[in-house]
Amino acid sequence: MVNNMSKITSEFIAEIPKTDLHVHLDGSLRIPTLIDLAQSAGVALPSYTDEGLRELVFKDKYANLVEYLQGFGLTTSVMTNAEQVERVAYELAEDNFNEGVRYFEVRFAPQLHVTADFNLDQVLLAVNNGLAKATSDFNARNALIPADERGPDGHYGIIVCAMRNAMPVLSPYFQDVFRVHAYSTDRAVGSMTSLEMARAAVDIRDRLGIPITGFDLAGAEAGYPAVEHRDAFDYCHKNFLKKTVHAGEAYGPESIFQAITELHADRLGHGYYLLSPDKIVSRAIADPQDYVRRLSEYIADRRITIEVCLTSNMQTNPSITDLKHHAFGKMLKARLSTTLCTDNRLVSNTTVTREIQLAVDTFGIGPSELKDIIVYGFKRSFYHGSYNEKRQYVRSVIDYYEALERKHGIRHAPNT
Repeated sequence: MVNNMSKITSEFIAEIPKTDLHVHLDGSLRIPTLIDLAQSAGVALPSYTDEGLRELVFKDKYANLVEYLQGFGLTTSVMTNAEQVERVAYELAEDNFNEGVRYFEVRFAPQLHVTADFNLDQVLLAVNNGLAKATSDFNARNALIPADERGPDGHYGIIVCAMRNAMPVLSPYFQDVFRVHAYSTDRAVGSMTSLEMARAAVDIRDRLGIPITGFDLAGAEAGYPAVEHRDAFDYCHKNFLKKTVHAGEAYGPESIFQAITELHADRLGHGYYLLSPDKIVSRAIADPQDYVRRLSEYIADRRITIEVCLTSNMQTNPSITDLKHHAFGKMLKARLSTTLCTDNRLVSNTTVTREIQLAVDTFGIGPSELKDIIVYGFKRSFYHGSYNEKRQYVRSVIDYYEALERKHGIRHAPNT
Protein backbone atom coordinates (compact mmCIF):
# COMPACT_ATOMS: atom_id res chain seq x y z
CA MET A 1 0.00 0.00 0.00
CA VAL A 2 1.05 3.59 -0.46
CA ASN A 3 0.67 6.41 2.04
CA ASN A 4 -2.08 8.80 1.14
CA MET A 5 -1.03 12.29 0.10
CA SER A 6 -4.67 13.30 0.37
CA LYS A 7 -7.91 11.78 1.59
CA ILE A 8 -10.19 9.99 -0.85
CA THR A 9 -13.59 11.40 0.03
CA SER A 10 -17.04 9.96 -0.56
CA GLU A 11 -17.76 12.99 -2.76
CA PHE A 12 -14.81 12.10 -4.99
CA ILE A 13 -15.89 8.45 -5.23
CA ALA A 14 -19.41 9.53 -6.15
CA GLU A 15 -18.18 11.72 -9.01
CA ILE A 16 -15.52 9.56 -10.63
CA PRO A 17 -16.38 7.53 -13.75
CA LYS A 18 -16.91 3.90 -12.80
CA THR A 19 -17.44 0.49 -14.36
CA ASP A 20 -19.32 -2.63 -13.36
CA LEU A 21 -17.99 -5.62 -15.28
CA HIS A 22 -19.76 -8.23 -13.16
CA VAL A 23 -23.46 -7.55 -12.63
CA HIS A 24 -26.27 -10.05 -13.15
CA LEU A 25 -29.45 -8.75 -14.74
CA ASP A 26 -31.74 -11.09 -12.82
CA GLY A 27 -30.00 -10.27 -9.54
CA SER A 28 -30.38 -6.52 -9.89
CA LEU A 29 -34.07 -5.72 -10.09
CA ARG A 30 -35.59 -2.87 -8.10
CA ILE A 31 -37.78 -4.37 -5.37
CA PRO A 32 -40.80 -2.19 -6.30
CA THR A 33 -40.44 -3.47 -9.86
CA LEU A 34 -40.25 -7.09 -8.68
CA ILE A 35 -43.44 -6.60 -6.65
CA ASP A 36 -45.22 -4.80 -9.48
CA LEU A 37 -44.31 -7.39 -12.10
CA ALA A 38 -45.21 -10.27 -9.76
CA GLN A 39 -48.64 -8.83 -9.03
CA SER A 40 -49.30 -8.17 -12.72
CA ALA A 41 -48.23 -11.69 -13.72
CA GLY A 42 -49.88 -13.49 -10.82
CA VAL A 43 -46.55 -14.69 -9.42
CA ALA A 44 -46.61 -15.44 -5.68
CA LEU A 45 -44.00 -13.72 -3.52
CA PRO A 46 -43.27 -14.50 0.15
CA SER A 47 -43.89 -10.81 0.88
CA TYR A 48 -45.09 -7.77 -1.01
CA THR A 49 -43.09 -5.17 0.88
CA ASP A 50 -39.48 -4.08 0.65
CA GLU A 51 -38.88 -4.91 4.31
CA GLY A 52 -40.50 -8.33 4.05
CA LEU A 53 -38.53 -9.40 0.97
CA ARG A 54 -35.25 -8.23 2.49
CA GLU A 55 -35.98 -10.19 5.66
CA LEU A 56 -37.13 -13.38 3.96
CA VAL A 57 -35.23 -13.52 0.67
CA PHE A 58 -32.69 -10.77 -0.03
CA LYS A 59 -30.75 -10.89 3.22
CA ASP A 60 -27.61 -9.25 4.53
CA LYS A 61 -26.00 -12.67 5.12
CA TYR A 62 -26.60 -16.08 3.57
CA ALA A 63 -25.58 -19.52 4.77
CA ASN A 64 -23.79 -20.29 1.51
CA LEU A 65 -23.82 -19.69 -2.25
CA VAL A 66 -26.76 -22.07 -2.78
CA GLU A 67 -28.99 -20.06 -0.42
CA TYR A 68 -27.78 -16.83 -2.05
CA LEU A 69 -28.96 -18.11 -5.43
CA GLN A 70 -32.51 -18.96 -4.27
CA GLY A 71 -33.79 -15.42 -4.82
CA PHE A 72 -33.17 -15.79 -8.54
CA GLY A 73 -36.12 -18.17 -8.70
CA LEU A 74 -38.35 -15.20 -7.91
CA THR A 75 -36.69 -12.67 -10.19
CA THR A 76 -36.57 -14.94 -13.24
CA SER A 77 -40.25 -15.80 -12.78
CA VAL A 78 -41.18 -12.18 -13.59
CA MET A 79 -38.84 -11.93 -16.58
CA THR A 80 -40.61 -14.13 -19.11
CA ASN A 81 -41.73 -11.68 -21.79
CA ALA A 82 -40.26 -8.80 -23.74
CA GLU A 83 -42.01 -6.04 -21.81
CA GLN A 84 -40.85 -7.34 -18.43
CA VAL A 85 -37.27 -7.95 -19.51
CA GLU A 86 -36.94 -4.63 -21.33
CA ARG A 87 -38.16 -2.77 -18.23
CA VAL A 88 -35.68 -4.56 -15.94
CA ALA A 89 -32.81 -3.89 -18.35
CA TYR A 90 -33.72 -0.20 -18.72
CA GLU A 91 -33.89 0.31 -14.96
CA LEU A 92 -30.58 -1.46 -14.35
CA ALA A 93 -28.85 0.78 -16.89
CA GLU A 94 -30.53 3.84 -15.38
CA ASP A 95 -29.41 2.86 -11.88
CA ASN A 96 -25.84 2.52 -13.12
CA PHE A 97 -25.77 5.88 -14.88
CA ASN A 98 -27.38 7.61 -11.91
CA GLU A 99 -24.41 6.68 -9.69
CA GLY A 100 -21.68 7.58 -12.14
CA VAL A 101 -21.11 4.22 -13.80
CA ARG A 102 -20.17 5.06 -17.39
CA TYR A 103 -19.51 1.53 -18.66
CA PHE A 104 -21.09 -1.73 -17.53
CA GLU A 105 -21.48 -5.28 -18.78
CA VAL A 106 -24.77 -6.99 -18.00
CA ARG A 107 -24.59 -10.76 -17.74
CA PHE A 108 -27.46 -13.21 -17.64
CA ALA A 109 -28.47 -16.71 -18.74
CA PRO A 110 -31.05 -16.25 -21.54
CA GLN A 111 -32.08 -19.89 -21.21
CA LEU A 112 -33.64 -19.03 -17.83
CA HIS A 113 -36.07 -16.63 -19.52
CA VAL A 114 -37.07 -18.68 -22.57
CA THR A 115 -40.68 -19.79 -22.79
CA ALA A 116 -42.86 -21.22 -25.54
CA ASP A 117 -43.64 -17.64 -26.61
CA PHE A 118 -40.28 -16.01 -25.86
CA ASN A 119 -37.27 -17.44 -27.71
CA LEU A 120 -33.54 -16.75 -27.39
CA ASP A 121 -33.51 -14.04 -30.06
CA GLN A 122 -36.40 -12.25 -28.39
CA VAL A 123 -34.82 -12.47 -24.93
CA LEU A 124 -31.57 -10.92 -26.11
CA LEU A 125 -33.36 -8.30 -28.19
CA ALA A 126 -35.48 -7.27 -25.20
CA VAL A 127 -32.43 -6.90 -22.97
CA ASN A 128 -30.61 -4.89 -25.61
CA ASN A 129 -33.63 -2.69 -26.28
CA GLY A 130 -33.86 -1.73 -22.61
CA LEU A 131 -30.14 -1.09 -22.24
CA ALA A 132 -29.91 0.83 -25.52
CA LYS A 133 -32.83 3.12 -24.68
CA ALA A 134 -31.48 3.95 -21.21
CA THR A 135 -28.01 4.57 -22.65
CA SER A 136 -29.41 6.82 -25.38
CA ASP A 137 -31.42 8.77 -22.80
CA PHE A 138 -28.36 9.24 -20.59
CA ASN A 139 -26.09 10.29 -23.43
CA ALA A 140 -28.67 12.80 -24.64
CA ARG A 141 -28.71 14.40 -21.19
CA ASN A 142 -24.92 14.21 -20.98
CA ALA A 143 -24.60 16.07 -24.28
CA LEU A 144 -26.32 19.09 -22.73
CA ILE A 145 -23.51 19.49 -20.17
CA PRO A 146 -20.58 21.74 -21.20
CA ALA A 147 -17.86 19.63 -22.88
CA ASP A 148 -15.22 20.38 -20.23
CA GLU A 149 -17.53 19.20 -17.43
CA ARG A 150 -19.62 16.32 -18.74
CA GLY A 151 -17.22 13.40 -18.82
CA PRO A 152 -17.41 10.34 -21.11
CA ASP A 153 -20.64 8.97 -22.56
CA GLY A 154 -22.23 5.81 -21.26
CA HIS A 155 -21.62 2.44 -22.93
CA TYR A 156 -22.58 -1.16 -22.20
CA GLY A 157 -21.93 -4.72 -23.23
CA ILE A 158 -23.93 -7.94 -22.88
CA ILE A 159 -22.43 -11.17 -21.52
CA VAL A 160 -24.26 -14.43 -22.16
CA CYS A 161 -24.00 -16.93 -19.30
CA ALA A 162 -23.80 -20.67 -19.59
CA MET A 163 -24.73 -22.71 -16.50
CA ARG A 164 -22.41 -25.26 -14.91
CA ASN A 165 -25.40 -27.46 -14.14
CA ALA A 166 -28.93 -27.63 -15.47
CA MET A 167 -31.97 -28.75 -13.47
CA PRO A 168 -35.53 -28.98 -14.86
CA VAL A 169 -36.76 -26.70 -12.09
CA LEU A 170 -34.62 -23.86 -13.44
CA SER A 171 -36.64 -23.13 -16.58
CA PRO A 172 -38.93 -24.56 -19.27
CA TYR A 173 -35.90 -24.47 -21.58
CA PHE A 174 -34.09 -27.05 -19.46
CA GLN A 175 -37.29 -29.07 -19.03
CA ASP A 176 -37.51 -29.44 -22.79
CA VAL A 177 -33.86 -30.50 -23.08
CA PHE A 178 -34.32 -33.14 -20.39
CA ARG A 179 -37.47 -34.35 -22.15
CA VAL A 180 -35.60 -34.84 -25.43
CA HIS A 181 -32.52 -36.35 -23.79
CA ALA A 182 -34.29 -38.60 -21.32
CA TYR A 183 -31.14 -40.24 -19.96
CA SER A 184 -29.10 -37.09 -19.51
CA THR A 185 -27.92 -35.78 -16.17
CA ASP A 186 -27.91 -32.15 -15.12
CA ARG A 187 -24.16 -32.11 -15.86
CA ALA A 188 -24.63 -33.49 -19.37
CA VAL A 189 -27.44 -31.06 -20.14
CA GLY A 190 -25.38 -28.20 -18.75
CA SER A 191 -22.56 -29.08 -21.13
CA MET A 192 -24.88 -29.45 -24.13
CA THR A 193 -26.73 -26.21 -23.53
CA SER A 194 -23.57 -24.21 -22.87
CA LEU A 195 -22.42 -25.03 -26.40
CA GLU A 196 -25.86 -24.09 -27.73
CA MET A 197 -25.69 -20.78 -25.84
CA ALA A 198 -22.22 -20.10 -27.27
CA ARG A 199 -23.44 -20.72 -30.81
CA ALA A 200 -26.50 -18.56 -30.23
CA ALA A 201 -24.43 -15.72 -28.74
CA VAL A 202 -22.10 -15.60 -31.73
CA ASP A 203 -24.96 -15.97 -34.23
CA ILE A 204 -27.10 -13.22 -32.69
CA ARG A 205 -24.10 -10.93 -32.28
CA ASP A 206 -23.26 -11.27 -35.97
CA ARG A 207 -26.78 -11.50 -37.40
CA LEU A 208 -28.54 -8.82 -35.36
CA GLY A 209 -25.63 -6.59 -34.42
CA ILE A 210 -26.39 -6.75 -30.69
CA PRO A 211 -23.33 -5.83 -28.56
CA ILE A 212 -22.83 -9.30 -27.13
CA THR A 213 -19.27 -8.83 -25.99
CA GLY A 214 -18.58 -11.84 -23.77
CA PHE A 215 -19.46 -15.33 -22.62
CA ASP A 216 -19.53 -16.55 -19.02
CA LEU A 217 -19.92 -19.73 -17.01
CA ALA A 218 -21.99 -19.35 -13.84
CA GLY A 219 -23.56 -21.58 -11.19
CA ALA A 220 -22.33 -23.87 -8.44
CA GLU A 221 -18.63 -24.73 -8.83
CA ALA A 222 -18.30 -27.74 -6.54
CA GLY A 223 -18.98 -30.93 -8.49
CA TYR A 224 -19.35 -29.11 -11.80
CA PRO A 225 -15.85 -28.54 -13.20
CA ALA A 226 -15.32 -25.89 -15.84
CA VAL A 227 -13.59 -28.34 -18.18
CA GLU A 228 -16.98 -29.93 -18.95
CA HIS A 229 -17.82 -26.74 -20.87
CA ARG A 230 -14.65 -26.61 -22.93
CA ASP A 231 -16.45 -27.09 -26.27
CA ALA A 232 -18.57 -23.97 -25.68
CA PHE A 233 -15.60 -21.82 -24.78
CA ASP A 234 -13.53 -23.20 -27.65
CA TYR A 235 -16.33 -22.09 -29.95
CA CYS A 236 -16.30 -18.59 -28.45
CA HIS A 237 -12.52 -18.46 -28.66
CA LYS A 238 -12.55 -19.36 -32.35
CA ASN A 239 -15.21 -16.71 -33.01
CA PHE A 240 -13.49 -13.87 -31.14
CA LEU A 241 -16.05 -13.66 -28.35
CA LYS A 242 -14.28 -12.75 -25.09
CA LYS A 243 -14.55 -14.99 -22.05
CA THR A 244 -15.03 -14.54 -18.34
CA VAL A 245 -15.61 -17.40 -15.90
CA HIS A 246 -17.01 -17.62 -12.39
CA ALA A 247 -14.06 -19.36 -10.74
CA GLY A 248 -12.59 -19.44 -7.27
CA GLU A 249 -15.84 -18.17 -5.76
CA ALA A 250 -16.72 -21.36 -3.92
CA TYR A 251 -13.85 -23.64 -4.96
CA GLY A 252 -10.08 -23.50 -4.95
CA PRO A 253 -7.18 -22.57 -7.24
CA GLU A 254 -7.68 -25.62 -9.46
CA SER A 255 -11.00 -24.18 -10.65
CA ILE A 256 -9.21 -20.96 -11.61
CA PHE A 257 -6.50 -22.95 -13.41
CA GLN A 258 -9.17 -24.70 -15.49
CA ALA A 259 -10.81 -21.37 -16.31
CA ILE A 260 -7.66 -19.86 -17.79
CA THR A 261 -6.15 -22.97 -19.41
CA GLU A 262 -9.20 -24.92 -20.60
CA LEU A 263 -11.70 -22.09 -21.16
CA HIS A 264 -9.30 -19.32 -22.29
CA ALA A 265 -10.67 -16.90 -19.66
CA ASP A 266 -9.80 -13.25 -20.32
CA ARG A 267 -11.15 -12.28 -16.89
CA LEU A 268 -12.10 -14.13 -13.70
CA GLY A 269 -15.37 -13.72 -11.84
CA HIS A 270 -14.58 -13.47 -8.12
CA GLY A 271 -11.30 -15.44 -8.03
CA TYR A 272 -11.61 -15.37 -4.25
CA TYR A 273 -9.59 -18.52 -3.55
CA LEU A 274 -6.78 -17.82 -6.00
CA LEU A 275 -4.29 -17.26 -3.18
CA SER A 276 -5.51 -20.12 -0.95
CA PRO A 277 -3.20 -23.17 -1.11
CA ASP A 278 -5.25 -24.81 1.66
CA LYS A 279 -8.18 -25.08 -0.79
CA ILE A 280 -6.26 -27.33 -3.20
CA VAL A 281 -7.71 -30.85 -3.23
CA SER A 282 -5.77 -32.62 -5.97
CA ARG A 283 -3.16 -35.05 -4.68
CA ALA A 284 -1.27 -34.59 -7.92
CA ILE A 285 -0.22 -31.12 -6.73
CA ALA A 286 2.75 -31.90 -4.51
CA ASP A 287 3.48 -28.34 -3.41
CA PRO A 288 0.30 -26.27 -3.03
CA GLN A 289 2.22 -23.13 -2.03
CA ASP A 290 4.34 -23.24 -5.16
CA TYR A 291 1.29 -24.02 -7.30
CA VAL A 292 -0.52 -20.92 -6.02
CA ARG A 293 2.58 -18.78 -6.46
CA ARG A 294 3.03 -19.85 -10.07
CA LEU A 295 -0.67 -19.53 -10.87
CA SER A 296 -0.96 -16.04 -9.41
CA GLU A 297 2.26 -14.93 -11.14
CA TYR A 298 0.87 -16.14 -14.45
CA ILE A 299 -2.40 -14.27 -13.91
CA ALA A 300 -0.55 -11.13 -12.83
CA ASP A 301 1.80 -11.23 -15.80
CA ARG A 302 -1.01 -11.75 -18.30
CA ARG A 303 -3.11 -9.03 -16.61
CA ILE A 304 -6.07 -11.38 -16.36
CA THR A 305 -8.36 -9.10 -14.41
CA ILE A 306 -10.28 -10.34 -11.38
CA GLU A 307 -13.85 -9.10 -10.98
CA VAL A 308 -13.92 -8.54 -7.21
CA CYS A 309 -17.31 -8.56 -5.45
CA LEU A 310 -16.69 -7.71 -1.79
CA THR A 311 -20.24 -7.64 -0.41
CA SER A 312 -21.35 -10.70 -2.34
CA ASN A 313 -18.39 -12.74 -1.07
CA MET A 314 -19.11 -11.65 2.51
CA GLN A 315 -22.71 -12.80 2.11
CA THR A 316 -22.03 -16.22 0.63
CA ASN A 317 -18.88 -17.21 2.46
CA PRO A 318 -19.37 -17.64 6.24
CA SER A 319 -15.60 -18.02 6.74
CA ILE A 320 -15.09 -14.29 6.03
CA THR A 321 -15.96 -12.91 9.45
CA ASP A 322 -14.59 -9.43 8.75
CA LEU A 323 -14.11 -7.65 5.44
CA LYS A 324 -10.48 -6.91 6.32
CA HIS A 325 -9.87 -10.66 5.96
CA HIS A 326 -11.17 -10.69 2.37
CA ALA A 327 -8.65 -11.94 -0.18
CA PHE A 328 -8.75 -8.56 -1.94
CA GLY A 329 -6.04 -7.36 0.42
CA LYS A 330 -3.73 -10.15 -0.76
CA MET A 331 -4.63 -9.41 -4.37
CA LEU A 332 -3.53 -5.79 -3.91
CA LYS A 333 -0.22 -6.86 -2.38
CA ALA A 334 0.35 -9.26 -5.28
CA ARG A 335 -0.26 -6.35 -7.70
CA LEU A 336 -2.98 -8.27 -9.50
CA SER A 337 -5.27 -6.50 -11.95
CA THR A 338 -8.60 -6.07 -10.16
CA THR A 339 -11.86 -4.22 -10.68
CA LEU A 340 -14.64 -3.72 -8.13
CA CYS A 341 -18.11 -4.97 -9.05
CA THR A 342 -21.55 -5.42 -7.50
CA ASP A 343 -22.37 -8.97 -8.64
CA ASN A 344 -26.05 -8.36 -7.86
CA ARG A 345 -27.44 -4.96 -6.92
CA LEU A 346 -30.61 -6.42 -5.40
CA VAL A 347 -29.45 -9.71 -3.94
CA SER A 348 -26.38 -8.07 -2.38
CA ASN A 349 -28.12 -4.72 -1.72
CA THR A 350 -25.15 -2.75 -3.01
CA THR A 351 -23.88 -0.31 -5.63
CA VAL A 352 -20.53 0.23 -7.32
CA THR A 353 -20.05 3.38 -5.24
CA ARG A 354 -20.57 1.39 -2.05
CA GLU A 355 -18.13 -1.34 -3.14
CA ILE A 356 -15.43 1.26 -3.85
CA GLN A 357 -16.06 3.00 -0.53
CA LEU A 358 -15.79 -0.32 1.31
CA ALA A 359 -12.49 -1.08 -0.42
CA VAL A 360 -11.04 2.35 0.35
CA ASP A 361 -12.13 2.28 3.99
CA THR A 362 -11.07 -1.32 4.66
CA PHE A 363 -7.84 -1.76 2.75
CA GLY A 364 -6.25 1.69 3.00
CA ILE A 365 -6.27 2.21 -0.73
CA GLY A 366 -4.42 5.35 -1.79
CA PRO A 367 -5.04 7.63 -4.78
CA SER A 368 -2.68 5.78 -7.12
CA GLU A 369 -4.14 2.39 -6.30
CA LEU A 370 -7.71 3.62 -6.68
CA LYS A 371 -6.93 5.16 -10.05
CA ASP A 372 -5.39 1.86 -11.22
CA ILE A 373 -8.46 -0.10 -10.11
CA ILE A 374 -10.85 2.29 -11.84
CA VAL A 375 -8.82 2.42 -15.05
CA TYR A 376 -8.42 -1.38 -15.11
CA GLY A 377 -12.21 -1.60 -15.25
CA PHE A 378 -12.28 0.40 -18.48
CA LYS A 379 -9.12 -1.08 -20.00
CA ARG A 380 -10.08 -4.69 -19.33
CA SER A 381 -13.68 -4.28 -20.39
CA PHE A 382 -15.05 -6.20 -23.36
CA TYR A 383 -15.75 -2.90 -25.10
CA HIS A 384 -18.04 -3.12 -28.12
CA GLY A 385 -16.08 -1.29 -30.78
CA SER A 386 -12.70 -1.23 -32.44
CA TYR A 387 -9.44 -1.25 -30.51
CA ASN A 388 -8.76 2.35 -31.53
CA GLU A 389 -12.23 3.42 -30.40
CA LYS A 390 -11.65 1.74 -27.06
CA ARG A 391 -8.30 3.48 -26.64
CA GLN A 392 -9.91 6.85 -27.32
CA TYR A 393 -12.71 6.10 -24.86
CA VAL A 394 -10.30 5.02 -22.11
CA ARG A 395 -8.21 8.15 -22.74
CA SER A 396 -11.32 10.31 -22.29
CA VAL A 397 -12.06 8.49 -19.02
CA ILE A 398 -8.54 9.06 -17.72
CA ASP A 399 -8.62 12.74 -18.68
CA TYR A 400 -11.94 13.19 -16.87
CA TYR A 401 -10.71 11.25 -13.84
CA GLU A 402 -7.60 13.41 -13.59
CA ALA A 403 -9.69 16.57 -13.88
CA LEU A 404 -11.77 15.35 -10.93
CA GLU A 405 -8.57 14.65 -8.97
CA ARG A 406 -7.56 18.26 -9.46
CA LYS A 407 -11.04 19.48 -8.52
CA HIS A 408 -11.00 17.48 -5.27
CA GLY A 409 -7.35 18.14 -4.45
CA ILE A 410 -6.34 14.49 -4.80
CA ARG A 411 -2.57 14.14 -4.95
CA HIS A 412 -0.55 10.98 -5.44
CA ALA A 413 2.27 9.87 -3.19
CA PRO A 414 5.67 9.78 -4.91
CA ASN A 415 6.74 6.43 -6.29
CA THR A 416 8.84 4.35 -3.94
